[in-house]
Amino acid sequence: MGNMICKTVYFDKTGPVNTLEAFKLAKHRAEELGVKNIVVSSSTGETGVKAVEFFKGYNLVVVTYVTGFSEPNIQKFKPQNRVIIESNGGKILTTTHAFGTLGRAVNNKFGTIQVDGIVAAVLRLFGQGTKVGCEIVCMAADAGLIRTDEDAITLGGTGQGVDTALVLRPSNTHNFFDLAIKEVICKPHL
Repeated sequence: MGNMICKTVYFDKTGPVNTLEAFKLAKHRAEELGVKNIVVSSSTGETGVKAVEFFKGYNLVVVTYVTGFSEPNIQKFKPQNRVIIESNGGKILTTTHAFGTLGRAVNNKFGTIQVDGIVAAVLRLFGQGTKVGCEIVCMAADAGLIRTDEDAITLGGTGQGVDTALVLRPSNTHNFFDLAIKEVICKPHL
């Protein structure tokens, strides 16, 4: 394949106002590239419900927060959203954050940042959705829900909804530096 010219859309705001447009742009690019793996972040499942309706026929993985992320023993993902997503063929992944969890515990206890926090901070230079997108694709690969030898389109956001879509070559977390950000489909203009 020779040189390519690809369109990147820059949103003037962050957040859920961009969700539908990010979905449209991601689906269009998935169709052009033949990408079948779509990985979407969703804390309560609302974005996941929208995604499962929008990305029918794709290998859709909805990645959510770990139980206890906000407060002990609380899962923010709503059970009714889980039913809708799974009954429509979507997969839901609730697992340890690739760029956090143990490092966050060290930071909370000792006030020092760990390497996972540094990686997250560097990725946030491109926006919160870029960090989330890279993180959730590693989590999905670690769970065996996507392959590391097939491209994926990942959608992450800032707060609620999604505002960033990337074409990635996934990696497992322990091989993070094999991950490749191949294209930026859309993101907020920070």
